[in-house]
Amino acid sequence: MKYDYQIAVIGGGSGGLTVAAGAASFGASVALIERKDELGGDCLHYGCMPSKALIQAASEVQVASEQTELTSNQYDLLFKKAMNKVREAVADVQSHDSKQRFIDMGVDIYEASAQFVDNHTLKIGDRAITAKRIVIATGSSPAVPSIEGIKDVEYLTNESIFSLKERPGHLVVIGGGIIGLELANAMAHLGVKVTVIENSEYILSKEDHEIAKSAQQILSEHIDFVTQAKVNKVEKTGQQIHVHYQQGYRMEHVEGSHLLVAVGRKPNVGTLELNKAGVQAKSGAIEVDETLRTHQSHIYAVGDCNGSMPFTHVAGMEGKIAVSNAVLGLSRKVSYNKIPWVVYTSPEIYHLGLTEEEANEKYGDQLLTFKTKLKDADRFMAERNTDGLVKVMTTEKGKIVGAHAIGAGAGEWMQEIGTLQALNKKFQTLSNVIHPYPARNNVVSQTADLYWREKLFNSKWNDAIKWYVKKFR
Repeated sequence: MKYDYQIAVIGGGSGGLTVAAGAASFGASVALIERKDELGGDCLHYGCMPSKALIQAASEVQVASEQTELTSNQYDLLFKKAMNKVREAVADVQSHDSKQRFIDMGVDIYEASAQFVDNHTLKIGDRAITAKRIVIATGSSPAVPSIEGIKDVEYLTNESIFSLKERPGHLVVIGGGIIGLELANAMAHLGVKVTVIENSEYILSKEDHEIAKSAQQILSEHIDFVTQAKVNKVEKTGQQIHVHYQQGYRMEHVEGSHLLVAVGRKPNVGTLELNKAGVQAKSGAIEVDETLRTHQSHIYAVGDCNGSMPFTHVAGMEGKIAVSNAVLGLSRKVSYNKIPWVVYTSPEIYHLGLTEEEANEKYGDQLLTFKTKLKDADRFMAERNTDGLVKVMTTEKGKIVGAHAIGAGAGEWMQEIGTLQALNKKFQTLSNVIHPYPARNNVVSQTADLYWREKLFNSKWNDAIKWYVKKFR
């Protein structure tokens, strides 16, 4: 059978663009299908880029507020400037994912939604195309819980919050996960009163418990947290939104000017008509094997739509694997064991591998845990920014199984541990790397030094060393 294209990619986000660019570079004929006006996906328009631009602008306002007390009018003006910076940042980054760039690569771009007709044919608008292999990269969208009255109020999500023109008086956030916390933290720094309602015992329930508890304690300086609470009703009275929740046996409520729903994401697969292609989904996500193939061996799924890890860098990684498998006929397998992520609150939170709870369950007495508090690290002491800690878990031989931190810039200075793990190096080798003093990542090498203290100075060998030194040195 003669196909229109060797590769058809559905979705112009991080994963899809990686596949399209890679396939075109390998000389394949490529169709890229994107239903929105611009390429870049959620990361560019509603996620990573606008949120990080907002976080940076908000942190600058926070620094200013620490130097002088800002008035309500000043906060209003700074809020508008911050939102303008967000729009400018998105526009700047958009040029990297411009349609012309991909057209110049030889990619044919279709601006419409796609539906499967069969396992090789896609309906795009009023026409159909065929492809020898297909990669689904349709991403995800905000999940909206079934709460009484939710459809009758104007609520915000990460897709709409960046369109705000005026500073909210009181933002109520349903959900204490990564998205909810990053946006709540930024808004608080911009002079917005913020209340976060979370169903779990702590915010950031997927993080290491000690780190999550520390984050909640630090962030509570600017944010009101209501935990172990289930929202069961929302309603609007005048200009106020009333959020009713149950906490234990008590029924409580909080009033706010704005409501942000941030309870997670759902894969965008509902309109694809997967059944016509024989592609199966489970719990709303496309099922794939370790090579990112669906139940149809020539159809792949990457990014949020396959339900793996909802991060842009994961979608990009999966895109690289999928394009090599689809175009070159390889069978590379995906692994998520060495993928870090960062929560870009202030302070930042770094996560790699197992939490302490998970590591204890898996390794038991064979687990070694090393911790350093930032108050014991010179650079953080000098900056008067000592809230936070570093925690690294290893096997007895130093294999890194988990690393976590909370602190200013943690996403940057903790990554060398991720690099060590990716290179299959032992944690203790970091002690041999000279760090410029007093760089922030000295706290990481301090933590690595604890390995030798544990293995050498607190072991039976220490007595032998003392005897040798005393006798012969």
